[in-house]
Amino acid sequence: MTDHPGGTGPPDDAEPRVLYDKRDHVARVTMNRPDKLNAMDLRMHAELARIWDDVEADDDIRVVVLTGAGERSFSVGQDLTERARRDLDGTRPSTFGSHGQPGWPRLTERFRLSKPVLARVDGYAMGGGFELALACDLIIASDQAVFALPEARLGLVAGAGGVFRLARQLPLKTAMGYLLTGRRMDAATALSFGLVNEVVPADRLDACVDGWVEDLLRSAPLSVRSIKAAVMRSVDMPLEEAFSATYFWEERRRRSLDAVEGPRAFAEKREPVWQGG
Repeated sequence: MTDHPGGTGPPDDAEPRVLYDKRDHVARVTMNRPDKLNAMDLRMHAELARIWDDVEADDDIRVVVLTGAGERSFSVGQDLTERARRDLDGTRPSTFGSHGQPGWPRLTERFRLSKPVLARVDGYAMGGGFELALACDLIIASDQAVFALPEARLGLVAGAGGVFRLARQLPLKTAMGYLLTGRRMDAATALSFGLVNEVVPADRLDACVDGWVEDLLRSAPLSVRSIKAAVMRSVDMPLEEAFSATYFWEERRRRSLDAVEGPRAFAEKREPVWQGG
C-alpha cells in the first residue's frame, strides 16, 4: 500500500512489471514501474510469484537481490489507483495476507523460501514496499531511503505483514508509533534501530550491495539455507525446543559433501569449492 498512488497516465502494459536476471549464482529481481514509483499492481504480483517459484527451484541460485527501477523508489506499495477501480467494481476489501489473490503466496508469505533475499533500497519504501523489505533477510539502503507504513492514514492496514513484522523487528512502542501514525523513518533512523544492515551514499549503494553478495557467495550454500531456515522456524520457539527440533535443510547440510569440504579446505590452506550437496 502507498500514499503515492500509481498515477493517472495510460497503462504501461508494453513493459514487464518485473525484470529478472540470473547469472553467477545471483538472481536480480527489479520491480519495473519507475514512472509509478514501482507501485505494485496485480500483474506485478503475478510476475513476482512466478519468479519466486523459479528462485526456489533453481539450485544454481544462491542469493537474490530485490530492488526497484530508477532512483526515486524501491516501491511505494499497492497501486491505489488500481485498488480504487477494484473497489468501484465491487471487489471484496482486502485484509491480512494475500490468499486467493494474484501472486499468492507473495514474498511476504513465503515463509519457507530457503534462499537469502537482500533488499537494495534507494528512495521510497512505503506501505507494501516497506513490507517487502521487512520480509527480506538483509536490507542495504542508500542515505536517500525513506521508510513508512502510511496505511492508517488511508483507512487501511499494513496487511502484507507490516503490522506483524515491524512489531517483531522494532521495540513495541516504537513500532506502534510508526504503525498508528504513518510517520516516515529516514535511513539513519532505520540503521539506529537495527532495521537495516548498512546505509551508504546513493552513489556507493551498488558497490555496497555487491560486497554483501560476494560475502554471501563465499559461504556454503547449504549452510546459508540451513541457517536461514533454522532461524526463521525457531525465532518464536523456547530455546530448549529450538535445540531439539529437526530442520530439513540442516539434515541436508550435515550429510553433504560441503560439510566435509569446508574443514578440508581450511586444513589444506585453500579456498573451498562448494558443491551445494
